[in-house]
Amino acid sequence: MNSRIPVVAATSLGVCALALGGAGTALAAEDDDQAMVSVLHAVPGLTVDVYANGDELIPDFKPGTLTEPQPLPAGSYDLKVFEAGADPKGDPALEKTVEVPAGANATVVAHLDAEGNPRLDAYVNDTSKVAAGKARLTVRHVAAAPAVDVRAGGQPVFKDLVNPKEDTAEVNAGTVSADVVLAGTDDVAIGPADLNLQEGTSTIVYAWGSAQDKNLALKVQTLTGMHSAPSGVNAGAAAGVDGGDGWTAYAGGAGLLALAGALAARRAVTRSRV
Repeated sequence: MNSRIPVVAATSLGVCALALGGAGTALAAEDDDQAMVSVLHAVPGLTVDVYANGDELIPDFKPGTLTEPQPLPAGSYDLKVFEAGADPKGDPALEKTVEVPAGANATVVAHLDAEGNPRLDAYVNDTSKVAAGKARLTVRHVAAAPAVDVRAGGQPVFKDLVNPKEDTAEVNAGTVSADVVLAGTDDVAIGPADLNLQEGTSTIVYAWGSAQDKNLALKVQTLTGMHSAPSGVNAGAAAGVDGGDGWTAYAGGAGLLALAGALAARRAVTRSRV
């Protein structure tokens, strides 16, 4: 991998102002004063340290790591991102104050684009109800790889998916064997892997890594609490990146930094009680 990637990717993790406000109204979290944010680190070969309000909050954030969802109090945070191990008293790759608005359930993904350049995208996670006996399956292409088809039980479920797009479907609950093949072929790029699609859950599968470096992998995120009564119906589709195919665009930005800010706020409250 190009030696410039660590600095470029570290900067990309914080270079944009947090832009959740536009999505917050339509996709509000259950608590109007908070958002829920998870972060997936999907840039191979890069480790970073994240600081908020002077505190080290996510040290040695390694590729393939998915954070637990964190409540994000609205507020203002001074964020700094350093290459892992860098002196925090020195100049950060970026220093920025961000305003964190309320609303939205999202996963921010630091990953490679199709050409292998680091980028940051944010995806809104659909937490609407699914029909009884069903589960929601979403696949997000965040790998340095060409278009792919995603198969379940050997049959294509999602076709011609390109980076950084996503696709979703409501499927029967149960365990399925899934793999990722090059679009229009039977050439397996990732898998197979067994997915336990439990009733009332949303399973999000990320295809990440680099085809050229032969480190393609899957990361699975599961959201719960979407059960419906037997007469229930699906309440709607998820919002995703870049629009198209009915998706609502979700503005990318400092998602990792927002998570750091949430942890900083928690730490401040804890200290005030000591």
